[in-house]
Amino acid sequence: MYDVHSTKATEFIDHQEILDTLEYAKANKDDRELVDSLIERARDCKGLSHREAALLLECDDPALIEKMYKVAKEIKQKFYGNRIVMFAPLYLSNYCINGCVYCPYHAKNKHIRRKKLTQEEIRQEVIALQDMGHKRLALETGEDPKNNPIEYVLESIKTIYSIKHKNGAIRRVNVNIAATTVENYRKLKEAGIGTYILFQETYNKESYEALHPTGPKSDYAYHTEAMDRAMEAGIDDVGCGVLFGLETYRYDFVGILMHAEHLEARFGVGPHTISVPRICPADDIDTADFSNAVPDDMFQKIVAVIRIAVPYTGMIISTRESPKCREKVLDLGISQISGGSRTSVGGYVEEEQEEENSAQFDVSDRRTLDQVVNWLLELGYIPSFCTACYREGRTGDRFMSLVKSGQIANCCHPNALMTLKEYLEDYASPETKAKGLEVIERELTNVEREKTREICRRHLKEIEEGSRDFRF
Repeated sequence: MYDVHSTKATEFIDHQEILDTLEYAKANKDDRELVDSLIERARDCKGLSHREAALLLECDDPALIEKMYKVAKEIKQKFYGNRIVMFAPLYLSNYCINGCVYCPYHAKNKHIRRKKLTQEEIRQEVIALQDMGHKRLALETGEDPKNNPIEYVLESIKTIYSIKHKNGAIRRVNVNIAATTVENYRKLKEAGIGTYILFQETYNKESYEALHPTGPKSDYAYHTEAMDRAMEAGIDDVGCGVLFGLETYRYDFVGILMHAEHLEARFGVGPHTISVPRICPADDIDTADFSNAVPDDMFQKIVAVIRIAVPYTGMIISTRESPKCREKVLDLGISQISGGSRTSVGGYVEEEQEEENSAQFDVSDRRTLDQVVNWLLELGYIPSFCTACYREGRTGDRFMSLVKSGQIANCCHPNALMTLKEYLEDYASPETKAKGLEVIERELTNVEREKTREICRRHLKEIEEGSRDFRF
């Protein structure tokens, strides 16, 4: 049996255990009583094991699938309500020395324009993002010790936090960079990052090594054990993810749940977020080369069962997905989405001139942030720009204890309304503003505690008058 407490990747991601789990799921998928009992037990919001979750994913009974979706929606509502956190990626550099066959940044690609932002160019990108209304960024960069050393990333973070433009300020920088050392993770922690994000791409060691034939990322163990090093360094909010379509979705689905179980067992805190990107077209990359592409209906099921299995974690979907697909998975488990994204280096200022393309992947949802906010409001969600938990120290086990107890809404719901009001006053179109103000008023009538409602109204008035000296 695999050792969930081990720090060795091949032990907490045990290949044979995954194969046994998939065989178990296949053998028992028609056991309606067993599947139904697991769905019922999931309602206690304690989660399911990777083996139990694999069985739900394998079940193809329409009635039971519908029940899974219903329970996933209940869990999502209990922990995250109708709040959807907004963010945007910021690509600093696409210089990379790895040979990843699915990514256009790979070292042998001679078509892509290589670019690294100067600190002044970062400043211009950040101002463009602030003018949209963004408060939370995810930094992205290729792996290249010469062009993108840790010192460059740290300097960039310092630059981003220093920029105050009109009413704009980036309040939290999350970081998605290559696996690194404990010492470098400590430096990122000291720089004030939010969540450290790293996608595994695939948990199948053999497939991983084939997909990463050259470069430092080819070391499966070093990459897979990165979250352990980050948490050892004091970064208590980490974000996991796989790129669905590289390996069979069943294998990577089990793998990411085993990774979550490992982090929970070893550190007492599972992943702060789980991302669910799918392979998509990009320069020098043809999705027809990947035979494991995941269809929409199965993708929705994956989201729902992850929500059931790991109820406490935030779930992220990017602009890789179409508006239609994003809408379908919002109530099944997704709690964070990007809006107005550009995936090229300098794309927020340059608007991605096609002849000088530097994008990592093609964007399917090309709407502006205001259009995405308007859309979310129309669907009954509260777009949230809140980052207060990071600044108030509600991270790691402190954040998770609030989530698991169901108390996080007492912090997040008022702050979501406050930051939405900020956005409406500072950046929204007239149509979005009118719609948003109606939503805020509706939500305030549903606040149970009169004192909380009074505090919200006072702060909302301060935002409207421009006298705010607080940040959420």
